[in-house]
Amino acid sequence: MNRPENVIEAAVDYVRELFSACPGGSHDAAHTLRVYRNARMIAAREPDCDTFVVALAALLHDADDHKLFHTEDNAHARAFLTDQGVDADTMERILAAINAVSFSQNRGRRPETAEGRIVQDADRLDAIGAVGIARTFAFGGEHGRSLDDSIRHFYEKLLLLRDEMNTPTARELAEARHAYMVGFLAEYARETPSS
Repeated sequence: MNRPENVIEAAVDYVRELFSACPGGSHDAAHTLRVYRNARMIAAREPDCDTFVVALAALLHDADDHKLFHTEDNAHARAFLTDQGVDADTMERILAAINAVSFSQNRGRRPETAEGRIVQDADRLDAIGAVGIARTFAFGGEHGRSLDDSIRHFYEKLLLLRDEMNTPTARELAEARHAYMVGFLAEYARETPSS
């Protein structure tokens, strides 16, 4: 296997290339890199995690997202990890963490590993706060949603995330982001009174 720092650098380059073909900004390389930074920050305060697994799971967490790619069995992530010479056991741990991230596919289930919990939290943090608001409307625009449809998404998902964080660090960070969204929604309601 290549040195871990080289594999991580290669993963950064890989996701930039992979997402260069994806239009829109709700799920793009910038989102992936924010999740990676969030995951590193959380992992630094979680002593019982494998930071290599966390880094690669964060960087590859959307490489096979069903909203963007028509792949099966984590094909993009698996091919990248194989190409980098990541051993089978480590690869399966990375893929397990990736598969624990999705909100819709893991609703109500807590990831079994520390690495899965960290990456899930890192992704969820990027779905809330100012960036989460921006991503919601970017996604809405990409998919022809009305403003009201995008606002509904806050109530169906985003406002639930604060209470579903796994780690103390993510719970702490989620508080301010959650409050920002609540303030935004209150202002939106003031500016759009029902007739």
